[in-house]
This record gives sequence, structure tokens and C-alpha cells, in this order.
Amino acid sequence: MSQWIYFFDLCGTAVFALSGALAAGRHRMDPFGVIVLASVTAVGGGSIRDALLGTTPVFWIRDPNYIIVILATVLLTLIFIRKPKKVNQYTLPVADALGLALFTVIGAEKALNLGLSGMIAVVMGLITGVGGGIIRDLLCRQVPMILRTEIYATASIFGGISYTVAQTLGTANKVSLAIGMVSALVIRLAAIKWHLKLPAFDLKKT
Repeated sequence: MSQWIYFFDLCGTAVFALSGALAAGRHRMDPFGVIVLASVTAVGGGSIRDALLGTTPVFWIRDPNYIIVILATVLLTLIFIRKPKKVNQYTLPVADALGLALFTVIGAEKALNLGLSGMIAVVMGLITGVGGGIIRDLLCRQVPMILRTEIYATASIFGGISYTVAQTLGTANKVSLAIGMVSALVIRLAAIKWHLKLPAFDLKKT
């Protein structure tokens, strides 16, 4: 992994850790609960990805810098955000959208580097992007966002496809990563801003 991709990976870890910490604050968890929720949100998807790809020990065990970033993010969140009510309503979803975009392309890139197909790369990008959020929502006793009508997994899939296609066309890796990231982020932010949703599968109406 190049240095700049590694840097973005740590940034994504911090963003998802912030997302988990803010969710813990909204559910009035104690400091230990904040650490747990921030950690599973930040490294849950990547851990599932590495386990499926057989690249074990998983990334955060091989590199403790990820744990340091998570703990630093939790500490700063606890210090500077005393009350969840002070947090703007868009802070959590926007932070989550950034993490989704970052982790999607990093997951897809890792699969392609292992010589796997484009389809598997898109799936690995999706798992990396949404896995931590699924665990977070389950621990908060909520239906995971990916299973609701939110345009969430769709944004990740589109970002993964954009990155994979760009790589297939021979685009430079940096440019491909930027294309995939921006694609996923724009779709997710548009869904947040304009409350875009997918149609629900409702058997009651049939």
C-alpha cells in the first residue's frame, strides 16, 4: 500500500470512528461504549473483508496505528463534543458518507491488487464500506441503514464500479481512486440533501 493510500485509509478510519462515537453519544453510552462503537464502525468492514480474502491477521492487528487513530478520535470527540444535541443533524451522516466513499475504493483496490475479478472487487468495496456501519446499527438496536430504503449501499456499489471500470480502462490508480471516491460521495450526499430513497418492498400493498 502506497503512503498516500495508507494516509487516506487512516483518515477513513478516523471518519468512521467519529461516526461511531457520535452514534454512541446519541444513545447516551458510557466512555467504554463509545470506544467499542467507534472501533467496530471503523474496522468492522475491513476486518470482514480481510477474513474473506484470507489476508490474516487482519489489517489493524498487523498495524496498531489504526487503533491509535480510533482512540485519538474517541478522545477528541469526548473532549470537544460534550453533548450530542450540539452536533449538527448533518454531521453524522456526512461523516459516515465520507467514510463510506473512502473505504469503498480502498476495499476494491485491495481485491484488485490480489488479482481478483472486478465483480469481487466491487463486493469487497461494498463490504469494507458498509460492514462497520451494519455492526454499529445492530449494537444501537436499529435496522442497519443498508437494509432500509436509504441510498447507501447503492452509493458504495456505484463507487466500486466506477473505480473498477477506471482501472480496467488503464486509468492511473490515483485518478481511479478519486473517481470512485467522488462517485460514491456525490450519490450519498445527494441522497442526504434531497432525502432520496429507494422504493420499499411492501407486501401489504400487494
